[in-house]
Amino acid sequence: MKRIAIFASGTGSNAEILIRHFELHMDAQVTLLVSNKADAGALKIAEEYGVETMIVDREQFFSDRSILDELKIRAIEMIVLAGFLWKVPEILILAYRNRIVNIHPALLPKFGGKGMYGKHVHSAVLAAGEKESGITIHYVNENFDEGDHVAQFTCAVDAGDTIETLAAKVQRLEHEHFASVIERLL
Repeated sequence: MKRIAIFASGTGSNAEILIRHFELHMDAQVTLLVSNKADAGALKIAEEYGVETMIVDREQFFSDRSILDELKIRAIEMIVLAGFLWKVPEILILAYRNRIVNIHPALLPKFGGKGMYGKHVHSAVLAAGEKESGITIHYVNENFDEGDHVAQFTCAVDAGDTIETLAAKVQRLEHEHFASVIERLL
């Protein structure tokens, strides 16, 4: 059984999709959810499904190897970022090379990098007059949103779209495709 850790900072809609997808899976399961926010909705979702949770603080996450040690103790084989807003430290990237996957709410390489998350991305897409947006599922490397792409899925940007309507379209793509792409990678 391959063990997956989800790192999440927010409400947890993608985390829930992943947990449910792998809940009865024969070969893989989400066994840990790590958050940097004690009030993240993702923590409550994980607890509802019986998934172990861990809250990390900034100093612990960036200054020592304790997070790596915790992942190794739990035999985690893949890390999936589902709305986790901190840059992953190099020690984790080296230990989990091509086994840390992120989902980004735009078609990279456009609209990626530091500070480009959530509504900031959708606002930038609309301001640029893009006709298409979507999601990019990619491996994590040492730079924000620059890892090799695993998959991209698109949606139209319509003339009347707002940040909220575009966010809803993108989230539908996330919920439709993220878990199956992770399953394929495993």
